[in-house]
Amino acid sequence: MNDVMQKLPAFASNHTALVAAFVVILIALIAGEVGRLLRKWKPLTPAGLTQLINRDTPLIIDLSASADYEKAHVPGAKNVAMSQFDPETQKDLSKAKDLPVVLVDKDGRGVGKAANRLIKAGFTKVFVLDGGTYAWQTAQLPVAKGKK
Repeated sequence: MNDVMQKLPAFASNHTALVAAFVVILIALIAGEVGRLLRKWKPLTPAGLTQLINRDTPLIIDLSASADYEKAHVPGAKNVAMSQFDPETQKDLSKAKDLPVVLVDKDGRGVGKAANRLIKAGFTKVFVLDGGTYAWQTAQLPVAKGKK
């Protein structure tokens, strides 16, 4: 161990680009984990969403494009275009501040900002389906098709 500590400064000075890349990656990992721990919404797996549906009556909002929504969506989900998603002005949402609200999209990547907007608008139980409708289908859970 002592030998490694003696050779470390020489390695770092001979491989500055490698050490710099390591430091950047380490900082990015730490920042990502801290951000994940501090966010106020919770991720759900498809099984977790199924449990939430069975024990409560969540409002499920699908933020997918309407074409994707019509192909397949979680049963009971309401489609709202991301461009029209505004928790402060939508009447349906203002009534659901005390209900669990689950945000879904095609692949689960684009709903974090919408979840943060719900938190800022005063919603206390905000969830996001990890992997979106794709994860729901991969778990072989039933999907609805069409506009409703």
